[in-house]
Amino acid sequence: MGAMSFQVVVLAGGGGLSKELFPLVTKDLPKALLPVGNRPLISYLVELLEASYIKDLLVVVASEEAATLVENFISSAFYDRLRVEVVSVPEELETADVLRKISHRLTADDFLVVSGDLMSDIPVGAVAALHRRKDAAVTALLCGRPNLKSSEGSTGASSKDKTKQPVSDIIGLDSSQEHLLFLASSGNVGKELKVRRSLLRIAGNMEIRTDLVDAHLYAFKRVIVQEVLDSRPGIKCIKRDLVPYLIRWQLGLGATPAPASAVSDEGSDPPRAGSVENGAPAVSISGDEVSSLLQRVCSIDPSPFKCCAYVASPGKYCARVNTLQAYGEVNRAIADEMISLTQYEVSSHNNVVHETAVMGSKTTVGPHCMVGEGSQMGDKCKIKRSVVGRHCRIGSNVTIVNSVVMNYVTIDDNCSIQSSVVCSNAHLQERSSLKDCQVGASYVVGANQEYREEALAKKEKSSS
Repeated sequence: MGAMSFQVVVLAGGGGLSKELFPLVTKDLPKALLPVGNRPLISYLVELLEASYIKDLLVVVASEEAATLVENFISSAFYDRLRVEVVSVPEELETADVLRKISHRLTADDFLVVSGDLMSDIPVGAVAALHRRKDAAVTALLCGRPNLKSSEGSTGASSKDKTKQPVSDIIGLDSSQEHLLFLASSGNVGKELKVRRSLLRIAGNMEIRTDLVDAHLYAFKRVIVQEVLDSRPGIKCIKRDLVPYLIRWQLGLGATPAPASAVSDEGSDPPRAGSVENGAPAVSISGDEVSSLLQRVCSIDPSPFKCCAYVASPGKYCARVNTLQAYGEVNRAIADEMISLTQYEVSSHNNVVHETAVMGSKTTVGPHCMVGEGSQMGDKCKIKRSVVGRHCRIGSNVTIVNSVVMNYVTIDDNCSIQSSVVCSNAHLQERSSLKDCQVGASYVVGANQEYREEALAKKEKSSS
């Protein structure tokens, strides 16, 4: 298959304290190794790539310590199946800067860049095939916006987070739904979307979509991207800067890529969404109108320099584990409708309980639950729509609902855990109660304590 000749760059994040995933991600547990359905997060992506016969992976991890941990896992799990190289980069680098840093390692004509937190069943080979067929400079994977529920599925998210609407993408496509004409995050646009008249004169039938999201999986033509990155040091982020620049290059000043100095008569980077170029008038589109707007303008000229989009079919699964709410939702989906991604054998009770797990008298594990290897539960426990990790010790009369309990967690008698995440080696003493909380690794929750919407974590020791 054509995808075999692609190199793949996996941006796997790091092991520092992530604001979005605090206190789950730590120096000892990089984001790539977060357990999802009792498996490391990155394992799902590697298997997705492997299914498209992609064998050449470059996994980029922020910080040397995290890179070592990720490399140890991948080498043990995939050592005889793939060519995987794990490299570390400084944590402060943005995504386009990462591509500059590793550019000497990219030798294939085309390469893929994918976020390491992507969970999907969309065939990557189909994106690669479209990219090759269109001979595109960039092809972006677009998928339906994930449905983040506001109640029981919001594991570990506070009530404020549950009601907050996620930042969506504003995407412009032509009538074929294959040419990418506009891409911006709504968080960078503000209340009005301002579209340059020069774009509308050049573009074809442009449909503005807010029901799709950029999945952070891109196919790039190497020579074009490297030329742009070499000549435009101001481009720091792939989504915010690089892809919009390539779109502008496609639409604005000719079909054939030229040195950056020749592309823009302003001699500067393209304006971002919400700006007006050199004071020229712009078309303002209100936020209420943007989801249904259809602009009729002249047809786009055929060009060998194209920015394309692969729009996933309805019903395909695509989500990123980049927030606490998303972490809970993805775990819930993996234990439910996306159980096939785990390759686990599902019981007649529609759950996954490892054969070595031990359940006490009158203990129930409901549908859409997972219980890992060697875990033990006392009498009269109730586990509902939750994932329990390996070698946990759970006392009697414990209730766990819509939660994720990682490995080697100890939960004493009469505890209650609802819509929360409990990290590895934590200890909940008897009669403690959690709701919408995150408990960090090795944290001890005192007996008879009740917490709501709290992030409980041990203080990091400062290095001297």
